[in-house]
Amino acid sequence: MRDAEILVGYDGSTDASVALDWALDEAEQSGQPVRLAYVFEWLTVAGWVGPGVAPGVWPDDTARRQVEQLVRDAAAQAAAAHPGLAVTGEVYDGPPALVLQERSAEAGLLVLGSRGHGGFGGLLAGSTAVAVAAHGHCPVVVVRGGAGGAPTDASGGPVVVGVDGSEPSLVALGFAAERAARRRAPLRVLRAWTPGPGGAAGVPDERAAVEETLEPWRRTYPELAVTVDLVPGSPAAMLIEASRDARLVVAGSRGRGGLAGMLLGSVSQQLIQHAHCPVAVVRER
Repeated sequence: MRDAEILVGYDGSTDASVALDWALDEAEQSGQPVRLAYVFEWLTVAGWVGPGVAPGVWPDDTARRQVEQLVRDAAAQAAAAHPGLAVTGEVYDGPPALVLQERSAEAGLLVLGSRGHGGFGGLLAGSTAVAVAAHGHCPVVVVRGGAGGAPTDASGGPVVVGVDGSEPSLVALGFAAERAARRRAPLRVLRAWTPGPGGAAGVPDERAAVEETLEPWRRTYPELAVTVDLVPGSPAAMLIEASRDARLVVAGSRGRGGLAGMLLGSVSQQLIQHAHCPVAVVRER
C-alpha cells in the first residue's frame, strides 16, 4: 500500500510532535497523505484529563471540542509548513492500542511517539507501542525524542536493518532498502551470529547468505550504497549499538536464529526502549 496514508498517533505531547515531524518528513519523500489520529478514551466515568484541558465529567462536550480543535490546529500547522502535502486530523473513540491497530489496516505506515499523555499514556515499551507494533497491519515506526524533544536520529547516517534469513526479516530488508534509496542514504545490513567451535570459519558462509538476499535489491537500486556486517553476540545489543549513528533501524516482526522472538520478545522491546534513532517494526500484511 505504497500510496496509502501515513497515520500518526497524536495527542499534543512533545513526543507526539516529534513523531509528527518524522512522519511529515517521510511524506515529503513519498508523497503520501498524512492523517493525525487522536484516540479519545475516557479513563473513568467520573472524569478525564487531556492535553491542555481541565478535567471533565463524562460526557463532557467541551473537552471533546477542545481535543478536536487541538487536532485541527496541529493538522493546519503541519499543512501550512508542508504546502505540498495533504494533512488531515481525526478524533477516534476507544482504547488507543486497539483503535490504532484497527486503523492501521487502511494505512501504509503508522508512526508513534515513544510515550505520550492523555489518550496515549504509557506509550513506552510494555504498553501501546509494543502492542501496536505486535499487532499492527502495516509497518510501525516508533520515534524517540531526545533532549528538548528533538529526534535522536542521525540525519546523515545509514538505514540499518537486521537480517537473519527468515521471511519477516526479508520483508524488513525490502522496507529498509526502499527507504534508504528514497533518501539517498547508505544501507547497513547486520546479521548476528554465534561463533561455533571453528570460530570465524563460518563467516564466509554467513556473509554469502546475506549477499544472496541482497541481490534483488542491488539490482532494483543500483545506486544504493550497501555494507554488510556480521556481528557476534546479542542481536538486540548489535542493533541498539548500530542505532547510535543511524537515521532509522528496521527489524522484522519476528525472526529465527539470531533474531528469534523479534516481535514480542526482548529484542523488539529493547529496541523501542533503548534505540538512539527511530525504530521500524515491519510485518507482512
